[in-house]
Amino acid sequence: MFTGYCNQTIDFLWGIRFNNERPWFEAHKGEYLQYVLQPTRELGEELYDYMAGKYPELWLNLHVSRIYRDARRLFGRGPYKDHLWLSLRHENDQWPCRPEFYFEINPEGYSYGMGFWNATPQAMERFRRGLAEDPAPFGKLVRRFNARGEFTLHGETYKRPKPAPSPLLEPWFSRKHIVLGRDASYDGSVFSHQIADTLKRGYDFLAPFYRYFAALCPEETP
Repeated sequence: MFTGYCNQTIDFLWGIRFNNERPWFEAHKGEYLQYVLQPTRELGEELYDYMAGKYPELWLNLHVSRIYRDARRLFGRGPYKDHLWLSLRHENDQWPCRPEFYFEINPEGYSYGMGFWNATPQAMERFRRGLAEDPAPFGKLVRRFNARGEFTLHGETYKRPKPAPSPLLEPWFSRKHIVLGRDASYDGSVFSHQIADTLKRGYDFLAPFYRYFAALCPEETP
């Protein structure tokens, strides 16, 4: 049962950032397993149970990241990550175009939201075409998004902005991919069960966005 992270969680994450080498990690592996990996898995399992029970039609599956970097992609960095993340995404890992709910913990704080990182150019073209033909449905979601103020729109944009159907939709229209996220410094909620409730409310709010973007990938509908 998830009861929260602790100070040792943060201590380990800072430690691996400044001591990113195998001897240090092996000496502190027990701390990683107990204070970082275990609570992240417990949090992920609770979030999965909640989301799968409430939204079974989304066919979500839980993924918890590994702390080990891919040896082929170190690029001068150490062999370990200084963060850990979990995601809830479609159960078929072979489908590249999919949105996902996420949570990440790192030395400075935590972040959560919904990412459409793997959006294909074809999916984003369908997104823009849909906004141009009928902007009202997504415009309603955007107004709710702006009024809530919890999340921020992120995502790489095209160098040449594409003409949007309205100023409201302009920030969304020229994205190559879309992330709706919140970055936060550590607060008391992370050290208790409260963060799980915060994530559930956030994912509930983002669920209509998830459905909207998932529908842009018709080849991946079960």
